[in-house]
Amino acid sequence: MTPLTPLPPPPGADAELVERVRALRPLIREHALRTEQERRVTPEVVDALTQAGIFRMNVPRRYGGYQSSLRTQVDALAEVSAACGSAGFMALIQAGCAYIAALFPDEVQDEIFTGPDVRVSGTLIPDATAVRTGDGYVVNGTSPFATGCQEADWHLLTARVESGDGPPEILWAAVPMAELEVLDDWHVTGLAGSGSNSVVARDIVVPAHRVLPVGPLLGGEFPSKANAEDPFYRMPVLMLFCAWTTPNALGLARSALAEFRELIHRRGITYTFYERQSEAAVTHLQAAEAAMKISCAELLTGDIVTLIESRAASGEPYTTEERARIRAGSGYVARLCTEAAELIGSASGASSLRRDVPIQRTVRDLRALSLHSFVNPATNLELYGRVLSGLDAGTPFL
Repeated sequence: MTPLTPLPPPPGADAELVERVRALRPLIREHALRTEQERRVTPEVVDALTQAGIFRMNVPRRYGGYQSSLRTQVDALAEVSAACGSAGFMALIQAGCAYIAALFPDEVQDEIFTGPDVRVSGTLIPDATAVRTGDGYVVNGTSPFATGCQEADWHLLTARVESGDGPPEILWAAVPMAELEVLDDWHVTGLAGSGSNSVVARDIVVPAHRVLPVGPLLGGEFPSKANAEDPFYRMPVLMLFCAWTTPNALGLARSALAEFRELIHRRGITYTFYERQSEAAVTHLQAAEAAMKISCAELLTGDIVTLIESRAASGEPYTTEERARIRAGSGYVARLCTEAAELIGSASGASSLRRDVPIQRTVRDLRALSLHSFVNPATNLELYGRVLSGLDAGTPFL
């Protein structure tokens, strides 16, 4: 197969993407409560994000994608998350899965990227099993946390191939969403509108070329020839997921602080002499501490992005300590943003318990993000601490 000639990015695609997404914040915010109630991002928001180009960020240019810089991706995803944490989380997962799809064999990419706005979902937990056949695999099983699956065209299903002589082989199988069953089982208290339902594979036959082994991928090996020498696709997937989760936390925390700064001029503190919350010393301390936590999270995010982009430009390998630091940094961003939001939530009064008041949803969304196994601050700090102490990290997922 002759590879397609890479196209230059559309004029202004990278520079204008953030502005286009920022302009959607009122619409996304207007739909945030309905998104939570319906347990999936509303069609209006999905369509608007698609038209803005958010799902093109990691699609190869030869298919009309943007291959947006990591900094642009972080800024754009933060804008979505500032308006709705669930929409932001769905967008980051689908953007990340499009990146993984671009590492599959080129013929698979031709199948998936029939247009630049194709949406790809995926799962990271290998609960499904794959059994080898003569020309591929038969996949069965239920896979939870398939974020955005109901809005996707393709799904990257994580499956394990059992071996009697050692640990199972883990692979991603590219499956059209039409071949999977979606369970109505997403009933949660945080990121409730992300549509992270379980998907079920029942005797699905996956051709051998539509499989991407995870082990070699973690070592930097992938079968795409068209993207093999492109520095954009040489960035490690796991490090990118660390970077992609940070704007979800940042956007949520930033919006909480902005809303708090407006609210304190319109309300007093009940059972005190303060007619304006903005006049109370305790408010000054709360606002300042929340702002400093968010600023620290922004600096950590910038450090992660700079390191990943510099390595992509130079081609220098990462040290184990750098990989562990990036993963610890992403978890710490989530922790700082959660602490900032909880501080703001505790200062927002009992009226903030109303479901139509964003701060209570922001706190729940950030707690949910922090529970993600790849984000969890305590786990990531332990991994980093092990490396700093001269020990093995204890995981291949670095």
